[in-house]
Amino acid sequence: IGSGTGQHAVYFGRDLPHLQWQTSDCRDQHPGILAWLEEAALPNVLPPLALNVLEDDWPEASYDAAFSANTAHIMSEAAVMAMFAGVGQVLEPNGLFLLYGPFNYDGQFTASSNADFDYWLRQRDPRMGIRDLSWLRKLGQANALVLDDDVEMPVNNRTLVWRCDR
Repeated sequence: IGSGTGQHAVYFGRDLPHLQWQTSDCRDQHPGILAWLEEAALPNVLPPLALNVLEDDWPEASYDAAFSANTAHIMSEAAVMAMFAGVGQVLEPNGLFLLYGPFNYDGQFTASSNADFDYWLRQRDPRMGIRDLSWLRKLGQANALVLDDDVEMPVNNRTLVWRCDR
C-alpha cells in the first residue's frame, strides 16, 4: 500500500522470490512504479493497482499480508483510518499487516529528530504528522487487527506487525 516509486517492491521481490508482491498506489505514482518494475523484470512483482485509500475500491482479492512503508505520517487521519479499514477487509484470517515508519508512544516522540520531522510535516500539510501507537491500536481493534509485534528499525523508525484476528 503506497508503493511510491516501487523500490520497496523490487527490493523485497528480489530478496523474497517465493512471495508474490502486488504493488498499489494512487494513479499518479504508477509511471514511477512501472519504471522500477520494468527495469527489475521480476516475475513475482505485479503491476500496480490503483489504490487511493479514500477514493478507490479495495481489491476483491484477499491477501496473506500487506506492507506499507512511510505512509501513515504523510496521510491524513481519515486516510490512515481508511487504510486500516481496507486492510482489515482484504487480509486473510491470521494475515499480517506490516506498517513501517516513525511512531509516537503515549503522545511522546521517541527522538528529537522525530519531533523535528513531525513539525516539518505539519508545516507542509496540517493533516500530516507522526501517528501515536495508542490511536493506531484503536484503529486496529476496530478492524480486527491485533498488534503482534513492534520491531525497532534504524533511524528512529519501527515496523508494527498487525495480525488479522478473524
